[in-house]
Formats: sequence, structure tokens, C-alpha cells
Amino acid sequence: MPHRFQKHYTIAEARALLPQIREWLTEMHQLRRSLKQLDERLAQLVADGADAGGESVNTQVKLLGEWQRVVQEFGRREIQIKDVERGLIDFPALIGGNEVFLCWEEDDDDIEFWHDLDSGYAGRERL
Repeated sequence: MPHRFQKHYTIAEARALLPQIREWLTEMHQLRRSLKQLDERLAQLVADGADAGGESVNTQVKLLGEWQRVVQEFGRREIQIKDVERGLIDFPALIGGNEVFLCWEEDDDDIEFWHDLDSGYAGRERL
């Protein structure tokens, strides 16, 4: 059966990426907060009958572009973002010749779990 992913991470490779992934997640959390604040400001301007264009919209487009850039960093590496809020990340891997995900959450010190491609977080098992 063909693999669904081109790239498969060893545990060591995935661990080596954790510092960078933590930085990207921090950036995503900051962008998410900024976008939420801007959305609230734009909604208030519109509710007050003011023009919502100009600087606010330009800022929103810039923030969305930054968000997309970070998401593409994960995508280029075939690393799955399962939940941005929790920082839940899956790395494609091979265990016993089977394609699986190494599962990591932002609060975890290390990668300690895996699950098959279709079971998700609920089906995770200790490495």
C-alpha cells in the first residue's frame, strides 16, 4: 500500500524540530490574538457606521499573510497542525513499517506518543 506522506520523521528528527515548532506556535498564538483584536475593532467601526477600510484592512491582510507564511512552514515539512490553540502537532513517521503520526502537544517536554493515521489523539499510545 502506498504511503500517504513523502516525508517520515524519526523521533530524533522530530525532537530536533521542537524548538522551531515552539517558535512558530508562539507566533501563531500572537497572530491569532492580533487578528481577534482587529476583527473586534473592525466590527465596532462597522457597527458605528464608520468606514472600516484603509489601515485596519491593510493590517488585517498583513496579519493573514504572516499566518499563511507560518502555516506553509508546517506544510512544506508535511507536519500536521491538529489544534493551534493546544499546540497539537503530528509528525508522519514509520513504526514497524506502518505509517503513523508521532504526536506532540505544546505543553509536552518531549515526544512520547504516537497514533495511527486515522485514530487521532484518542488512539495515541506511548512510544
